[in-house]
Amino acid sequence: MQNADRHSQSVKLGSPLPLDCGKQLEGVEIAYASHGMLNADKDNAILICHALTGDQYVASDHPVTGKPGWWVRMVGPGKPIDTDRYHVICANVLGSCMGSTGPASICPVTGKPYAMDFPVITIADMVRAQAMLLDHLGIEKLHAVVGGSMGGMQALSWAAQYPMRVGAAAIIASTSRHSAQNIAFHEVGRQAIMADPSWQGGEYYGDGSAAPSAGLAVARMAAHITYLSEAGLTEKFGRRLQDRDTKTFGFDADFQIESYLRHQGINFVERFDANSYLYITRAMDYFDLSEAHGGMLAKAFAGTPVRFCLISFNTDWLYPTAESRTILQALHAAGADASFVELESPFGHDAFLLENAEMEAIIRGFLGNGEER
Repeated sequence: MQNADRHSQSVKLGSPLPLDCGKQLEGVEIAYASHGMLNADKDNAILICHALTGDQYVASDHPVTGKPGWWVRMVGPGKPIDTDRYHVICANVLGSCMGSTGPASICPVTGKPYAMDFPVITIADMVRAQAMLLDHLGIEKLHAVVGGSMGGMQALSWAAQYPMRVGAAAIIASTSRHSAQNIAFHEVGRQAIMADPSWQGGEYYGDGSAAPSAGLAVARMAAHITYLSEAGLTEKFGRRLQDRDTKTFGFDADFQIESYLRHQGINFVERFDANSYLYITRAMDYFDLSEAHGGMLAKAFAGTPVRFCLISFNTDWLYPTAESRTILQALHAAGADASFVELESPFGHDAFLLENAEMEAIIRGFLGNGEER
């Protein structure tokens, strides 16, 4: 067995990465973290795909914030994604800012950060880069690919693009295409970033330039609202005032929810790049698995041997249960082995990141397929 319990590594892909936009990227680096042992047959690997603002630190402390891994509840020894049994890999997506090639990376041609010269990318491009990473690691087939939110989009794309390289796919709180409402919220965020004077057309790297932190913080605030549910917001904050007994009749953060959102925005800019936010949200907006198949989603999975598990949450209005049911219907139409469950949670879209005993049991059982390895 190969011990690969490493909290961050980087691989430079050996060949150019072809992109859906028609261009290609040279010298692409993919940062990733791995946990657990890769067995001699190299057939116990699980790829975890992260969401929009996530990274490779799925089960280890984040080097910038010092906080525990974003899915430490799910990944680790004896946990649902059991690193005593599986070799778990999580790669920072193409276009992001935690070590994988993105807008802040140095362009090998100019010797300067790409900034807005970075090509527009897609979810399929991210998956293509991950496949090249696995090639480098000598992993021909995954035991499973698992992802929530944008990670679920990647998991679906893995099953559609590389069905013979995936044993099973768990798609949590996700969708097969971005809706008009999803695109609208992202556009608000992008416009907030681009309206920040410090954005400078994306050329804010180096020379002591200030990053467009104000715009990025507003983008994060707007997006964060979509991750929560009305019931959850009401229960947690209601109309309670923040550290005061009466309203100020001004524009300070009178309400707890205002203070909370501002806090989320401020913390976010410490660990994320504004241009990466533009590129990744655009990739999500372009996502539509049925588009290449004349609008017939089932054709994307025709004859697939992959087993699927779909999970949604009843208060998730960003990717509501109807989206998962659409995927399920398409998979059944394609003759795929697919199961689905809607779970109850007051936490909206963010429920997939939080403690949920039912989700944990489902994922544990699905990955093991009811058998001991």
